[in-house]
Amino acid sequence: MSPASCSLCVFLFLSIFSCIKSDELQILLTLKAAIGGLDTDVFYSWSLNNHVCNFTGVTCNSHNSVKEIELSHQQLTGTLPFDSICQLQSLDKLSFGFNSLYGTISKELNNCINLQYLDLANNGFSGSFPSVSSLSELRYFYLNNSGCSGDFPWASLENMTNLVVLSLGDHNFTPAPFPNQVLELTKLNWLYLSNCSLQGQIPAEIGILGELIDLELSENNLTGEIPPEIGKLSKLWQLELYQNRLTGQLPVGLRNLTNLQFFDASTNFLEGNLSEVGFLTNLVSLQLFENQFSGEVPAELGQFKKLVNLSLFSNQLTGPLPKELGSWAEFDFIDVSENLLTGPIPPDMCKKGTMKALLMLQNKFTGEIPASYENCLTLQRFRVSNNSLTGTMPAEIWGLPHLNIIDIELNQIEGPITRDIGKAKALAQLFVANNRLSGELPEEVSEASSFVAIDLSNNQFSGKFPGSIGDLKHLSTLKLKNNMFSGSIPESLGSCKSLSDLNMARNLFSGQIPSVLGSLPTLNTLNISENQLSGQIPASLSSLRLVILDLSNNRLTGRIPESLSIEAYNGSFAGNSGLCSETISSFKRCSQKSKISKDVLTLIICFALGTSILLVSYACFFFFKKREKDQDPSLKEESWNIKPFRELIFSEDEIIDSIKQENLIGKGGSGNVYKVMLSSGRELAVKHIWNTDAKGHKRSRSTTPILRKCGGNSQEFDAEVQTLSSIRHVNVVKLYCSVTSEDSSLLVYEYLPNGSLWDRLHTSRKMELDWETRYEIAVGAAKGLEYLHHGFIRPVIHRDVKSSNILLDEFLKPRIADFGLAKIVQANCTKDSSHIIAGTHGYIAPEYGYTSKVNEKSDVYSFGVVLMELVTGKRPIEPEYGENRDVVNWVCSNFSSKKSVISLVDSRIPEVFKEDAAEILRIAVLCTARQPIQRPTMRSVVQMLEEAEPCTFVGMVIDKDGTTEKIEAKENEKNNSNA
Repeated sequence: MSPASCSLCVFLFLSIFSCIKSDELQILLTLKAAIGGLDTDVFYSWSLNNHVCNFTGVTCNSHNSVKEIELSHQQLTGTLPFDSICQLQSLDKLSFGFNSLYGTISKELNNCINLQYLDLANNGFSGSFPSVSSLSELRYFYLNNSGCSGDFPWASLENMTNLVVLSLGDHNFTPAPFPNQVLELTKLNWLYLSNCSLQGQIPAEIGILGELIDLELSENNLTGEIPPEIGKLSKLWQLELYQNRLTGQLPVGLRNLTNLQFFDASTNFLEGNLSEVGFLTNLVSLQLFENQFSGEVPAELGQFKKLVNLSLFSNQLTGPLPKELGSWAEFDFIDVSENLLTGPIPPDMCKKGTMKALLMLQNKFTGEIPASYENCLTLQRFRVSNNSLTGTMPAEIWGLPHLNIIDIELNQIEGPITRDIGKAKALAQLFVANNRLSGELPEEVSEASSFVAIDLSNNQFSGKFPGSIGDLKHLSTLKLKNNMFSGSIPESLGSCKSLSDLNMARNLFSGQIPSVLGSLPTLNTLNISENQLSGQIPASLSSLRLVILDLSNNRLTGRIPESLSIEAYNGSFAGNSGLCSETISSFKRCSQKSKISKDVLTLIICFALGTSILLVSYACFFFFKKREKDQDPSLKEESWNIKPFRELIFSEDEIIDSIKQENLIGKGGSGNVYKVMLSSGRELAVKHIWNTDAKGHKRSRSTTPILRKCGGNSQEFDAEVQTLSSIRHVNVVKLYCSVTSEDSSLLVYEYLPNGSLWDRLHTSRKMELDWETRYEIAVGAAKGLEYLHHGFIRPVIHRDVKSSNILLDEFLKPRIADFGLAKIVQANCTKDSSHIIAGTHGYIAPEYGYTSKVNEKSDVYSFGVVLMELVTGKRPIEPEYGENRDVVNWVCSNFSSKKSVISLVDSRIPEVFKEDAAEILRIAVLCTARQPIQRPTMRSVVQMLEEAEPCTFVGMVIDKDGTTEKIEAKENEKNNSNA
């Protein structure tokens, strides 16, 4: 070949090569244009003036062709142009995990035929995943929690025989049996199919996958027994089968899994003994709670050198725990609650000084609490209630610096609470009721400044109650019932502004009732019965919104305040012979302090009547003139019926006459809301609701009333009245009465001057809320919902929980409001649900997408959204989240590390509180779990919120393998009722 010909070949080759490089540059710039992110530095190097091999996240092969695109964890948003990306002919790795990408995954992905690594996990895609049968070179396939739904193309897996990792979990796929195609993937060492709607049995052929190191099939609907062939997977390091419907015993042969370190088969219907577990000597974490296992805990567990987490609660286990349990490794956690275990508490579980939680509630343990736990400085939860423990509590346990809860209720423990308790700066909950504790409560208790709840009931405490109790600013529950406390009730209690439950009954308290108790804005229960209190009942108690009031069996004298002389407080004053009342017939009538002569009295009455008639006539003339001009015409000529639910200080006319345009303060789907100023100066809120027929038209006088069925189409008015009239809680809006006519109805509420939480967070007239206030709003609203869900024989489901339905009083204390959609679950309805689809976009739980059933867990989801609003300051729906996404998707997609979680916190919250706020965000994530069964109860939510203040929350400690997060969260949910 001539030199000229050779030069021509080189020129042609360089031209073609240059053309290819130009194409790759254009493809990557197209990708850059399609997606963006908060971190602008990611694409800083992606420019026309730079070579593609120098682009951030791009790796080239030896021929300078694009081989890998690694852009995971970059906060990217937008849609992926697969038709363009798959033109990169040398591309073998495509990684976009942990971003906020959305839209559908197009079938053009099938053209990336050389891919060996594909990661689209933890994004917000929608629609079904396409068939990708041409991706036969794939070795790593991550799609978990990507947002896809519908039918998954399991047949696509048949050609992917080189797969080493297959991760498809956390999707709402169409329910399907375990896919046979997976059983052909004999090179797999990692299989993650948790929470992806699998059903039926685990096939025996699972034993073919002998290379498996990790097998996760949890949170599905799998049934039947665990196949014994699973014992052939001798390389298994982790086996996760929790939260299915598995039955039978642990299979013979499970003992062959000697490399197993993490085993979780909790929340199933498994039974039999745990003998097979005794051979798994490399276990680090064993989770078998909420099953039906029986027999003894294998003694071999006491010799396990790596075991750090053990959770066996809610089974039927008997016998003792191994004495050396937990003494070999850096033991972290034990929960064996709710079994029939006996014998002593193993003494050395904190031998390495790392233990965080000791949970042994509701068993038959005996003996003393081991003194060795005095040195367990890492301990955060100590709960041994409802056993048969004796002896004294080791003194220094009271003062452990990180303890969040001490729970020793229902035992036979003696001795005092020592002064060490002043060192317990993180202690929020102290439950020691029903023991034999004695002595004085040390003054140092007030130095444990994190206290939320104290229950000392049914012991033998004596002496004066510490006067410094008012230093506990977060205290919400104080129970001292049935002890021998003496002296006066501390005036400092008036400083405990969060106090909601105060029970000091059956003690020896004397002196007068402090009037400062009437200044406690959240007090819900006040029981100081069976003491030696004297003097008058303070008039200040009239201002409290009490569900329970009991002042009986004291030495009180004087007049019972008229506002307390109501039916709700019947029996509240019995056993006080010195009391008198004008309205309660069982008490003597109060004598008048001065007598007015008959003539003077007659003269005064006549003068008052005459003046009143003149003034009324004059007012009526001008009033009716004005009323004709500006009153809602719909209210004229109506016959109204008033139905009171509380003591009323107004008439129906005073309410009706205020329903006019100038008093309108809000509009909603069910009617208008008016502000009413009474002549007394008191303010009320009135909702005006039109009665409608079944088609939503305003009902005329001749319309037949709507038939009401269980879970059916009852009117919003009737639903709200039925719900609210029976509710008495400080965190639920107060309903005074209903006023009804044939065509419309009025509901008269207390007026909340600070509007709604939505207004405070989002509207143009929003006002700054500091973190402490946001936290208190979260706890108060949670307690209101807890009362609705757990405070009745049948739970009340609100079904429209949102920040605009959380109103704020003058102290910014929250009230749950607007029960137009609420439903009381009825016995003859579906057991745990209502079939009415209701709610507000952005707050509606995902189960609405595939079922019309609604239960309490739907309220929990909506409340989780409210928590996210409080922490992030963002609305549930924002353009920045992307198409078909909301704040839940946005938060969860950025929940990959501590740094990313902190970045979600509202910038208006000071840096010092951001970690506290992040803990609340973690609770919000639990509340917004996709599957209702995974969400905690509102009772658990309240407990977790209280434990998260100030910095002591342990329910969401995240290890890199996710194990501790799951354990802690489940422990919180399971044991909350014991708190």
